[in-house]
Amino acid sequence: MTKRILVPLDMSERSESVLPLVADLARANGATVRLLHITPYSRTRFSEDNRVLIYAHQQEERDAAQAKQRLQSLEPLLDGVAVEHRVRIGDPGEEILREADIFGADAIVMRASPWRWWRRTLGRVAKQVRARADVPVLLLSEAA
Repeated sequence: MTKRILVPLDMSERSESVLPLVADLARANGATVRLLHITPYSRTRFSEDNRVLIYAHQQEERDAAQAKQRLQSLEPLLDGVAVEHRVRIGDPGEEILREADIFGADAIVMRASPWRWWRRTLGRVAKQVRARADVPVLLLSEAA
């Protein structure tokens, strides 16, 4: 039985389109859903005259705060479901696998593009997660 569902989101409407199905799955099983966003490592930005515009850690903190707000705004789509959210910084594939382990996920639900199935290839992150996850990975796609 699926009691802990990890849902990685890239903050696009496409990735968020899995949430109604995840909500139904979670309600049917009394599961907890953890919404996850991975923000990439940032670099310190400099102006043309080599003045620091923003330090890497400041940009990462800003990105993480925006992502957390976005994840919180998605909670109504999971009405009646216990929802948690996490924001991590790093490589998406590695961080999804790490969070699945920390959370004790029973399943990972991600979005996959329909045209990628037709070509029998997946994106780098989905391929990495599917190949290395210790739990079932459900890849959902929209109808073409």
